Amino acid sequence: MSTAESPSPFRRRGFVVAAIVVGAIVLAAIIVLVTPLLRGGDNNADPMPAPTTSSSADPSAADPSVCGLEGFEETSSLTTPPSNEWELVGTMAAPVDAASGPGDVDSAGFRSCFAHTAEGALFAAVNFVATGTDATLGPRLVELVAPGPGRDVLEGQSSDGNTSNLRAQVAGYNIAAYSADNATVDLALNYSSGQLVSVPLKLVWAEGDWKVEMTSAGELPLSPAEIQNLGGYTPWSGA
Repeated sequence: MSTAESPSPFRRRGFVVAAIVVGAIVLAAIIVLVTPLLRGGDNNADPMPAPTTSSSADPSAADPSVCGLEGFEETSSLTTPPSNEWELVGTMAAPVDAASGPGDVDSAGFRSCFAHTAEGALFAAVNFVATGTDATLGPRLVELVAPGPGRDVLEGQSSDGNTSNLRAQVAGYNIAAYSADNATVDLALNYSSGQLVSVPLKLVWAEGDWKVEMTSAGELPLSPAEIQNLGGYTPWSGA
């Protein structure tokens, strides 16, 4: 049993690799952050705050979709759960829709290009996490990270693969913030261990697609937290 003086190796490792999201370890990295919660951490975390919107962007100046998807919005119009199909990517069900994306799925199954809308940002967030559960696609996950110092750091990281036995599926979402340039998508994930976990991802519109934002250290800006129910989230799932 670990003590305060001698934390478990799993917990110590969490401080080192908790937010490295590259290759097949994307979900493992989230699990490293989540596992202490599932072992009795903070059980009173609140979901992300209610959505906020912005209309500062000029639609005529918006970068066009890299694959030609036509959707564009400055404020979120996502008031009800999307009606979409789901496809298994790695171990997670990921959303797919002709209008929202992914607009590009290559011969290897790598998925990218999502509509410049709140729904597109939501689909991008889920597909990002799902891609990280596929060991064959995970090494390319850095392509879905926003350009900048964080991506540069991740490009120098290596992956040993996701070896965790934990699995997760989307249970709901909250568009915590949205503008034409930025989005914060808070995913409620239902883990195979029985817990619900909030996994908030920040995204930016860059290179004609929604990209996941990282800090200059190559880490996720927001940490996962255990939640007790789907209060504050819109229920939505494909599995």
